[in-house]
Amino acid sequence: MGQQTPLLAHSNLLAFEPNWPRPWLGDGYVRRRDFINIIAGSAGVWPLAVQAQQPDRMRRVSALVGIPENDPETKSRIRAFRLGMRDAGWVEGRNIQIEYRYGTDRDAIKNHVSELIRLAPDVILANSTPVMAALRPATNTIPIVFVVVNHPVGQGFVSNLTQPGGNVTGFSFIEPEIVGKWINLLSDVKPDLSQLALMFNPDSAGYYDAYLRSFKASPQQSKVEVSAAHVRTEAEVERAVAGLAREQRAGLIVAADPYTVGTRAVILKSAEQHRVPLICPYRQFVLGGGLMSYGPDTVDIFRRSSSYVDRILKGERAGNLPVQSPDKFELAVNLKTARALGLSVRESFLLLADEVIE
Repeated sequence: MGQQTPLLAHSNLLAFEPNWPRPWLGDGYVRRRDFINIIAGSAGVWPLAVQAQQPDRMRRVSALVGIPENDPETKSRIRAFRLGMRDAGWVEGRNIQIEYRYGTDRDAIKNHVSELIRLAPDVILANSTPVMAALRPATNTIPIVFVVVNHPVGQGFVSNLTQPGGNVTGFSFIEPEIVGKWINLLSDVKPDLSQLALMFNPDSAGYYDAYLRSFKASPQQSKVEVSAAHVRTEAEVERAVAGLAREQRAGLIVAADPYTVGTRAVILKSAEQHRVPLICPYRQFVLGGGLMSYGPDTVDIFRRSSSYVDRILKGERAGNLPVQSPDKFELAVNLKTARALGLSVRESFLLLADEVIE
């Protein structure tokens, strides 16, 4: 895959503009080191935390994850959540039981939801829009913490971000403003960019049509023409990318969508074959050969979600906990792919990246 050279660790790139002064340069391996330090540091205080929390009964949490179980991203997210729960004093098998279910298609998700409702856990952790769409009408009593879910108000999962009410709260992911950031980042690497397609499955992520309308209505919108590429099958993915290849100044935005995550091998292969530069929210696309990624740190969001599960288990109402937005964003660039596409990446741009794959 090539050597990975993280260059910068920063918490928020939403205000990024390519010509802004370079921000503070931190330790590019902060996430790995923090992870090790957390493990080491928690070893001494963990017994005290467990002693301080002696619930009267074994508590039960159910997690329904909307991406495949064997995906490395899934494993990273679950690992972060379990670590967060442990740091809060919840020890699996001692004072808590956490059950995991995975599903990407509607039938599997529906079956898992029915099963979880029958199990009546103390809290449900819900990941992905299809999962929340199935869970939301299934119960108004079991507390639900959603995680990495887009546009929760627009989709009707909560009525208000600051006071969600009811039995639902959580951690959002992509908001409409990020569309402009994706365009600016890709334009910086490909200055002649004039056409972009935003790829997503309208059945699992139809809200991106609203995101596009919001972007086009913005007074500061880019001169790059952006259109939706609705894909439901691998054949539609390949046709969409091949269509972009006929325009030399075109690029692809792969939206955050359970379907695009599940079919990323097809997307990346087609983009490589047709020499189409792409940007997406997920780092694993870049590790797989995509040009660039920019988006919230999903692993960090999963770890943060454990704090809400902990608070609910200790007696707080889900509806009283405000919906949280991402507070850590990452930029990754694949220089090997850039060279293969004949693109030149400025050194000042690379200094903004959290990770550069060479």
